[in-house]
Amino acid sequence: MKPDLSHADVLLVEDSLEDVEMISRALKKAGLGNNMHVARDGAEALEFLFGAGSNDLSRPQPRLMLLDLKLPKVNGVEVLQRLKQDERTRHIPVVVLTSSLEHVDVTRCYALGANSYLVKSMDYESLSVAVQTAARYWLLLNHTQNKER
Repeated sequence: MKPDLSHADVLLVEDSLEDVEMISRALKKAGLGNNMHVARDGAEALEFLFGAGSNDLSRPQPRLMLLDLKLPKVNGVEVLQRLKQDERTRHIPVVVLTSSLEHVDVTRCYALGANSYLVKSMDYESLSVAVQTAARYWLLLNHTQNKER
């Protein structure tokens, strides 16, 4: 089944059902979660972004990616690297949203082009505020060359 890319403002790449639920709820509460697609692993995220090797430069892309690092199949670092190496997707803001506070992970993600690195809180309110703040900034306040809305 091919994902519908025409209405994806946010691509959430997360394998934890509990985290998907909390993040989705936070975005919807802020009025920003209506056009969200969830990829449950890195391979699914890459398929969503690039399709089956499509070279179509006009393919619609999400306006924001929330990316976990510890993913099955293809890890988040590999997804970030692939996204930032491709001219079709390098402009997409990436907020790494992970449980890792390892210095090596933070350093590597910024070196690969992550726009922000947030550590997930297990407390729903703290996680909700962090997700809403990041999404509001990247979707509503930040102006990019590709901002059409």
